[in-house]
Amino acid sequence: MVMDHPASLFVLFFTEMWERFSYYGMRALLTVFLVSELASGGWAWTNEEALKLYGLYTGLVYLTPLLGGMIADRFTGYRKAIFIGAMIMTLGHISMALEGFSTNFFYVGLLFMILGNGMFKPNISSMVGQLYPDTSAKKDSGYTIFYMGINAGAFLGMLLCGYIGEKIGWHYGFGLAGVFMFFGMLQFYFARNIFGVIGQDVNIEKKSELKAEESEEVAAEPHVVRDRLIVVSVLMIASIFFFFAFEQAGGSMTLFAKDYTQRALTGSSATFFKWIDAILTIFPIAIVTYVLFGLAKKIYAKYPLTIIFTTISFVIIWGLGIWKVNREFSLEATEVTVSWFQILNSFFIITLASSFSKLWEKVWNPSGPVKFALGLILVAVGFFALSYGSMSIPTGAKTASVSMAWLVMAYFFHTMGELCVSPVGLSYVSKLSPKKFVGLLFGLWFTASAIANFIAGYTGAYIDKISAMYSLSTFFIIIAALPLFAALMLLLFNKKLVKMMHGIK
Repeated sequence: MVMDHPASLFVLFFTEMWERFSYYGMRALLTVFLVSELASGGWAWTNEEALKLYGLYTGLVYLTPLLGGMIADRFTGYRKAIFIGAMIMTLGHISMALEGFSTNFFYVGLLFMILGNGMFKPNISSMVGQLYPDTSAKKDSGYTIFYMGINAGAFLGMLLCGYIGEKIGWHYGFGLAGVFMFFGMLQFYFARNIFGVIGQDVNIEKKSELKAEESEEVAAEPHVVRDRLIVVSVLMIASIFFFFAFEQAGGSMTLFAKDYTQRALTGSSATFFKWIDAILTIFPIAIVTYVLFGLAKKIYAKYPLTIIFTTISFVIIWGLGIWKVNREFSLEATEVTVSWFQILNSFFIITLASSFSKLWEKVWNPSGPVKFALGLILVAVGFFALSYGSMSIPTGAKTASVSMAWLVMAYFFHTMGELCVSPVGLSYVSKLSPKKFVGLLFGLWFTASAIANFIAGYTGAYIDKISAMYSLSTFFIIIAALPLFAALMLLLFNKKLVKMMHGIK
């Protein structure tokens, strides 16, 4: 046990952390790389073209887990699927790093990222769920800790890949993401035996104690299974409304940061930002290093290679973090990178995750639908803040210099909303799903995210048209209205949904 949770949770924590480093590090660069002028190494695409590719890519990333979950359930088992997915994604990053030689490498890399993610993402979430009994009060907090790992990786990926990509060279940013995907793959492989029978090959798994759980599941009354699946479906639909708004982060919110936000800082403002950026760089690395130290004390003797490879990756991360801080302090003025704003979401997750975990465990633990409704309301509040902040921008304006504070505020509200939806959603899918279909249902959960990402990219592509016809403020109000509507529906049907869970809390 580490921090009152199984040590195996933290092996999955670090595996997922490096995978999210690679995905979000690349995602932070994608839109800004496509719209940047040719002189700076970008492709000079229009906003509409870039956001449509962004929506297509992120949508497919969340669609392929449906197939990956089915493959793991029927053929490979979770462990092999995770390893195969990590290997394919590593190859994807290598290909993207070669985009300077040929544009084809860029597209091949995107394809590998999509396919590898499909094998990886649903199956690692399924394994977290199997570490705890369904009745365990620690299951939700276990998923929240796992979610902190997701966001530690996302934070470091966007911070370092974004900075290196924008300031040094795009292909360096794309390539760096692959280095850590490789380390994540190795540390998972060398600790694979820590999971016991969990995630084994399908034929072995059927002979294991998991078969007893499946037998119990078959004995459940059909109407109970049906009702629980209806609740899962409702939560999946609600998640579409949430992520449609939330996933504007890599699309329309990135364009807002690039074209409408004051990012060139001088004098005391530049100095203040440098210190804030330094703290944001070093503090999260220190927190996750502490988690690694706790895990190392418990499992180093039995799984030394896992700890060694993870430690090497952390040495590199510390080196890059210190180099970045030192480089910024050596400059008189500073320009905040476009991708910097995306790290705020992950930073707030890292700092708030344990508080939300304790809130659900000890203070207030409402039903899943109420938590979802709260998340939807909070994401809407974030867009209302952006709408208010952009009211001063004239209709049809191509550039402006709005205060950074509005984006910071939006990401803060979005993060609190995410903590009410994502870890809770993963936990409820795990608890409400029949055991033999849990991989498939995690795949469907990510399919809902795929639909949301498609919609997010294609609605975000209208930012120029709506701001030219009405205003940028109107665009953000439209984005805020939809999750608010979904929240009201969930609150209205909360009691009915709780009853249909048949005792699962």
